[in-house]
Amino acid sequence: MSLFQIKSIRIKLLRVKASIATLALAASASALLLPAVHAAATEADFTAAYAAAEAANKEAGALRDQWTTTKTELDAAKKAADSGNFDQAVASAKEAEALAKASIDQATSEKDAWKALAIH
Repeated sequence: MSLFQIKSIRIKLLRVKASIATLALAASASALLLPAVHAAATEADFTAAYAAAEAANKEAGALRDQWTTTKTELDAAKKAADSGNFDQAVASAKEAEALAKASIDQATSEKDAWKALAIH
């Protein structure tokens, strides 16, 4: 096996590890965002949650690492809000925010990951 192949495999392994860590972070963030006591969400709750999710997604876009799943959740949030289901709308918006933040973490961690594989 050539040095280039080994290096390529190591890079792929780092990416997989980063992706797994990011997904775990998104899942735990989603669990933390669920309210302990359920209170009916309002339109104001949705507006705030949606704005936070859009801001995080915009930041991910600036890093050129937006996930398509974030857009899907944003669309689901908007659709739920349009139908008056603010509980679902807020949940989808918070999920979108968690996904956007996870994509930001992934972009940040992968930005310098190649340096760990550089031959010294």
